[in-house]
Amino acid sequence: MAAHHGKQDGKKVRYAVVGAGNIAQVAVMPAFAHAKENSELVALISSDATKRAELCKEYQLEIAGDYSELEQVLARGQIDAVYVATPNSLHKEHVLRAAACGVHVLCEKPLAPSVKDCEVMAQACRDHSVKLMVAYRLHFEEGTLSALQLLEEGKLGDLRVFDSAFGHNVRPGDIRTKPEVAGGACLDLGVYCINMARHVFQAEPLSVLASSIDRDGVDDTTTAVLRFEGERVAQFTVSNSTASTSSYRVVGSSGDLRVEPAFA
Repeated sequence: MAAHHGKQDGKKVRYAVVGAGNIAQVAVMPAFAHAKENSELVALISSDATKRAELCKEYQLEIAGDYSELEQVLARGQIDAVYVATPNSLHKEHVLRAAACGVHVLCEKPLAPSVKDCEVMAQACRDHSVKLMVAYRLHFEEGTLSALQLLEEGKLGDLRVFDSAFGHNVRPGDIRTKPEVAGGACLDLGVYCINMARHVFQAEPLSVLASSIDRDGVDDTTTAVLRFEGERVAQFTVSNSTASTSSYRVVGSSGDLRVEPAFA
């Protein structure tokens, strides 16, 4: 498939974007303009007919359809890979359906609301010999890579503490406030803090303690403490009802590093 060897044979990876919400409109679809060398936006799949029509016109797409037509759109567009940008609760369904079509998957974070769902999705992609990856940009972001390199060089000595705050004010009725689509601060923002702590310490946490303030069935604000091997600790607070903040601090035995803005 082109997604395996697109660079070698000169073919571009043909993408379909699944979902036409805010993240797809402000980040995903515009980004294809910067990836012309190896990627091509070919199709859009969305449950909103008005958005579909507007975005197809804007991006000059001839192939589009409803969620129910996902398989037909992938076949019609000879799609190599999908970018899944639907609500968290729909990731599993759309990943499984794309994998069954033999199509590679880039999926917005979080991959799914539960570990069990993530494992099912990963196994399905293995079974169909397609690649599955979380579309998490910070793995490639210059500031993050520079910070990790500095830590790796031992500039701070033995790393001991990771401390982070990430928050924003979410509008009433925003998708992040709805339990039925797996909203909440932790699934939206906590992902960044946890990922950074794991990369800083190059390890998985041994234990996790957390306390949440819930609102309308989702966690509005969550504080967590993660214990790592070697007397290392990470703590973070994420919130959907605070002024915008995005920072972390790494403290070592002989120095500290502060990054702000860290995740936005």
